[in-house]
Amino acid sequence: MAISKIPNAGISNAVNFRNLIINGDMSISQRGTSFATMGNGDTQYTLDRFQWNEEGSFGDAELTITQDTDVPTGQGFAKSLKAVCTTVDTSIDSNTISYITQKFEGQNLQHLNRGRSTAESLTLSFWAKSNLTGTFTVAFKDVDNTRLYSASYSPSVADTWEKFIITIPGDTSGGLSNHNAHSFSVDWNLQAGTSKSNGALTTAWEAQAEGDRAVGQTNFFSSTSNNFYLTGVQLEVGTTASDFEFLPVDVNLKRCQRYYQTLGFGHFAMHESGSTYVMNLPHIQTMRSVPSKGLNISSNLRVRQFGTSDRDASSPSISSSNGSNNGSYIKVTGFGSVGSTSSVAGIGYTTSSNDGDAFKLDSEL
Repeated sequence: MAISKIPNAGISNAVNFRNLIINGDMSISQRGTSFATMGNGDTQYTLDRFQWNEEGSFGDAELTITQDTDVPTGQGFAKSLKAVCTTVDTSIDSNTISYITQKFEGQNLQHLNRGRSTAESLTLSFWAKSNLTGTFTVAFKDVDNTRLYSASYSPSVADTWEKFIITIPGDTSGGLSNHNAHSFSVDWNLQAGTSKSNGALTTAWEAQAEGDRAVGQTNFFSSTSNNFYLTGVQLEVGTTASDFEFLPVDVNLKRCQRYYQTLGFGHFAMHESGSTYVMNLPHIQTMRSVPSKGLNISSNLRVRQFGTSDRDASSPSISSSNGSNNGSYIKVTGFGSVGSTSSVAGIGYTTSSNDGDAFKLDSEL
């Protein structure tokens, strides 16, 4: 393992998808720009592909994550992920661990040759900043084989962006399944109880020992003055960190939409009965799996009728859904009646008196 800090890094625009991390520049955030009052066991996706996760028994710890414009100077980044402690927790339960994570599909990592003599080394590089100095930890987890590699990095100057590089060896024990499910993770730990930190940081891949996951981890939840910033995250094959791979925003967005996307208005809608409409939702991007469906608005959904009055739903709700990873249909209830209650109102398309995306589709790992 090699760990280093470098004060500056160049900017590269080469596009060859060497970065296994999606949205490492934190530029895409389809769910919004602020995710508040997370804690007490929450698991929540924030900026695209980056999830807040907590395990164990939880105290009072809470945080807010935002998409921020504070970035390393002169490195080409415009956005960062910012975490702020909003409720302290200084009595950490022994089995608690809290972290920011990105999860990977096994089929995207077959070229790592894990489980073979030719297993590839990996290099993780990222920019981080915090008012806290001291020890922070990163855990690499092989979910398919329950294996672990852990490492530490140490911000040395408060409130200063630093670039960190961690190189880990290939693992010749246990291959990754060639599927679209969760096979591998990288976790940036922010809090750890004793049973998650009373071992030793690894020097080789191991059968996951819980005490080795976050040895020496600083407690981010020690004060409401604490913050942590992250951007420029890159994971690549090899033992050298190359310059960050900047992707065009449309390419970056499409990669994120494989896991989560929102759909606007103008979708085909057909009256079924009573207050219910069936709505057809073609996906913008083929998704990882059949997504869960939800409404991204709480009111003012409208079906604009052909040849008759519009039908409005002041409090729409989804009664059922179906579909594939290429398209969905949902049944939405709560629409007002048109004409006789026994007559079918016909077909139309969705619209709203509000701007924004009405529907959300989720196939995250």
